[in-house]
Amino acid sequence: MILAILTASFASFSGWAAGEEKIVVMNPRGIQPEIRKIPMAPRPATLDGRTVYVVDTKYAMTKPFVLELVAALKAKYPKTTWELREKVGVYFDDDPDLWKEAKEKAAGAIVLVGH
Repeated sequence: MILAILTASFASFSGWAAGEEKIVVMNPRGIQPEIRKIPMAPRPATLDGRTVYVVDTKYAMTKPFVLELVAALKAKYPKTTWELREKVGVYFDDDPDLWKEAKEKAAGAIVLVGH
């Protein structure tokens, strides 16, 4: 008896799967927006006589590295003025005053984000 029930249920299931009915499955990630490519800024021929901001985002335990980086840049490129600036908050917090200052006073910026 049990064998007859199982045989009947498999027969009806396989008949349904072999039919022309289709299931449409949507991608759960949705439709991704097109990636907008932003070109790099033009590079100056030289940094001699210019100011470059080194922006510390205060990533955990990187202060010794940041200080060493600024010292190395000053030693290797003495004709460039290297200004260390600390950003307000952490790396993902905006700091409009710092960005405005950098645009007005610096020829470029190195923004540090951690390891």
